Amino acid sequence: MTDMLETIARRAELLLAERVPVLVAIDGCCGSGKTTLAAALAERLKAEVLHMDDFYLRPEQRSPARYRTPGENVDHERFLAEVLLPLRRGEPAHLRRFDCRSFTLQPPVEIPPAEIYLIEGSYSLHRELRELYDLRVFLTVDPDEQLRRITQRNGPEKAEEFRTRWIPLENLYFAALPVSELCDFVFKT
Repeated sequence: MTDMLETIARRAELLLAERVPVLVAIDGCCGSGKTTLAAALAERLKAEVLHMDDFYLRPEQRSPARYRTPGENVDHERFLAEVLLPLRRGEPAHLRRFDCRSFTLQPPVEIPPAEIYLIEGSYSLHRELRELYDLRVFLTVDPDEQLRRITQRNGPEKAEEFRTRWIPLENLYFAALPVSELCDFVFKT
């Protein structure tokens, strides 16, 4: 992970010499280490991390048609309007996290100012978002290792849900939108 971390950090630092803020997307397979990488990069770069998991679909957005469309099982519209566009313009952005227990949006909190923002999570490179990033990273993982990590992280019952529901939706997104091909870096973890 050290080489991957240093490669991305060096590129982000070079971009920082050209513009502020620098927006970095880390997309990829669930269980590939996106959150771990973002945390390590945040420490190394003194960056602010944002999680696409905070943008699950609200109940009224969930429909069979939306789930059938590649990449549409995340609220990219809200992420774009509330977070990505304001950050790109250098303006304050406010985050309303989706609470998976109550199925509601939490009160807005201002995202702290930073020179570098790391946006991690599946669907962070959705077609409506990808052009707004300065650096794009994709992580992949062997399917057996992926399930092992998910089981370790979430337990066997949730791992089965990932295997039967979330991984197929991600694979649909990766197949329909050549996400990894549009990235500056692709790493197998």
